[in-house]
Amino acid sequence: MFRIPPRLVSFLALCLIAVTGIILILRATPNGLGLSDDSIAYIAGARSMVAGDGYREAWLASNQPVTHFPPAFSSVLAFFGRFGIDPLRAVRWVNALLFGLNAALLGILGWRMTPSLMAGVVLAALFVFSSEMFSVHAVAMSEPLFIFLSLMAFWMFDLYFERHHHWLWMIACGTFVGMAYLTRYAGLALIATFAAALLILHTTWRKRLASIGILLASALPWILGWSIRNRLIAGNATNRAFAWHPLTSENIEPGLRVFSDFLIPIEPLRRVLFRQPGVIEGLILLVLGGVLVWVVVTAWRYLSNPQQERTGIEAREVLSFTTGLFIFAYLASIVASMLMFDAATKFKLRILAPVLVSLLILLVVFGIWLRSRRPVVVIVLMLFTLGISGYRQSITLNTWANSELGYASFQWYDSKAMDFLSALPEDVMIYTNEPGAVYLYIGRGCYVLPDRFDSSTAIARTNFEKGVALMQEDIHQGKAVLALFDGGENVSSDVPALTAGLYLAHKSTGDEVYTAEP
Repeated sequence: MFRIPPRLVSFLALCLIAVTGIILILRATPNGLGLSDDSIAYIAGARSMVAGDGYREAWLASNQPVTHFPPAFSSVLAFFGRFGIDPLRAVRWVNALLFGLNAALLGILGWRMTPSLMAGVVLAALFVFSSEMFSVHAVAMSEPLFIFLSLMAFWMFDLYFERHHHWLWMIACGTFVGMAYLTRYAGLALIATFAAALLILHTTWRKRLASIGILLASALPWILGWSIRNRLIAGNATNRAFAWHPLTSENIEPGLRVFSDFLIPIEPLRRVLFRQPGVIEGLILLVLGGVLVWVVVTAWRYLSNPQQERTGIEAREVLSFTTGLFIFAYLASIVASMLMFDAATKFKLRILAPVLVSLLILLVVFGIWLRSRRPVVVIVLMLFTLGISGYRQSITLNTWANSELGYASFQWYDSKAMDFLSALPEDVMIYTNEPGAVYLYIGRGCYVLPDRFDSSTAIARTNFEKGVALMQEDIHQGKAVLALFDGGENVSSDVPALTAGLYLAHKSTGDEVYTAEP
């Protein structure tokens, strides 16, 4: 009787899961991915590249070179733009493909770090069934690409130890780290992670210093090249300025919701616990604290019992141990950014997505460890988790398929204010609280509104009144209009000052366009 090898069955199952992930994204986003201000920045930057103008802020009238957003994601979209595919359309297929590839990569990593073929399949299935991971890939943002490059770096790092510390694998790891940095600046956490892991996992200082040197030599050219470019054309490395600003509830509270959704998949139970003071915070501390204790104990075991080669169970621990290190290196980098460089950063889903992926990996590792002690418990928990995750995912898919988010919403498709703006002469400037949306729907760069507060530095601006006066002078002279969108950023407190003395030329569903007196 013909018998199919288990490895082939596992491989085919993994391929099926990856293809399923791609189809889920495409089926749930028939009108395109969800869009936000950052999404438009990436898309506009890609269009600028395709046009031969370089990586520029095409969604703004100033059209300055982009330094705030790294270029890798826009470069991928621009690649498809070279073949006549608009980056706005290409991004849907790119993120769908990345959803499938990331699931496949997790499956491969699951095979490598456990003795079970089933572990890789379960890990990939948990990823595809995760409503959080789906939502991250269903928005036109750089996180899916960052996750892909990070997983590739982890794979290369594991191969470096498997192939007896051959330097080519460390070069490959450093290269993916550099590309991850060019996708998100948080890629610096990968350097800290792998450097710390090499110090712990290697047994001699010669190997430690040599491997870290190769890692840095492979990653730094990507980082320095981008930083030098920014310094030469814009006078800054990443468009971040050092300024101390403590964490606030606005930074932290979104993260509590993200973690509660991820850790408590049963929604009625999650709502009850979320209302109880300290419960979610305690649960997060319990999970992260448990991971931290395991990382410290594992590191101490390696350091206190050095040996020439890692074999057996310890060799398989390279991936899981390094993943645990990455969680804390990444969280530390985000907190440092919030404290010193960008007060506007919040623990939103997309920011925490790499941590959630790492927790999925460690969940499967824990399941394999528990299986040898309580196999029935593991099987029941696995089926329960997959079932609940699949159910939640079906709800998420229906939500996405029947309504779009951000600028993909019909609120913007049907906007009469957009029709009004599109009829303006090309030489009329547009001041608006939604420059990304205006760029997307009428294809013109806009001017941002004067504001009283710099959200990135948490410092009050002193030139608000001057900015308003200059804007209104342009409007009174017929050179510009002011468009305020009800669904955009909250400018309600400043609307009277912004619109004083201006003529309301158009009003529809909360959107307003002000011009000079006719």
